Amino acid sequence: MAAFLDYFFGKGEEVEFVNFTWAHFLPIILTIILLFVLYRFRNEIREMKHEKVFRYILAFTLIISDMSYYWRLIAMPSLSPNPVDHLPISVCGWVAIFASYMVIGKSQTLFDLCYFWVFSGSIFALITPTVITFTGPTRFRYYQFWLEHLVGYVAVFYMMFVHKMRPNKMSFVKAYGGLALLALIAYFANQIVGPGANYLFMARPEDTPSILDILPPNFALRLLVMAAVITVLFVLAYLPWYIKDKRKASNQ
Repeated sequence: MAAFLDYFFGKGEEVEFVNFTWAHFLPIILTIILLFVLYRFRNEIREMKHEKVFRYILAFTLIISDMSYYWRLIAMPSLSPNPVDHLPISVCGWVAIFASYMVIGKSQTLFDLCYFWVFSGSIFALITPTVITFTGPTRFRYYQFWLEHLVGYVAVFYMMFVHKMRPNKMSFVKAYGGLALLALIAYFANQIVGPGANYLFMARPEDTPSILDILPPNFALRLLVMAAVITVLFVLAYLPWYIKDKRKASNQ
């Protein structure tokens, strides 16, 4: 039993997860199917007597998926956990926390942050999940990663479909400002921790293949390109709502 737990909660020494395989696509496909079901039955769910239970399940799943990342590190000395290397400075981690409070309290402010952050930050983790390169489908970390990242999308779409939440122009400003603040914290954390720290991937490319490998190694250029890409993604995330509002105004 001990050997199984060491294996399941540990990580391999060789590559176990390969991008753009079934292990990569299957969790995303299952999530898309779930989102379709949410959209199809959005009205029925909204009218359910115990609809709040769905939101509490989402919140519980988000919190547990995020916290279990740290519980695993504490429980597995073989992973050589170093607190300064695992500070809670990540877009995906904060989306999980914010989204859990968002669904419980139906908070518009937290929805604003989560909406733009999942489409402009978390999406990079879905395209190239480099952090699970050495933990494939037979490991706990594989499932923890996909739960933490994909349930955030489910929570955002749940609030959109069932509770008719949507972003506005101020949402754009709040989310962009919040992300800029997190980036500032990450910059100082990278400086203080020193070599090895790479919060928000601002310091250097990762050791494993990633979509962020296209970023230049020079810090100033890296920051400039990241800011430009994030801005474009923010605009694209808001564009459908902008077009919808324009069409509504023209029809009126």
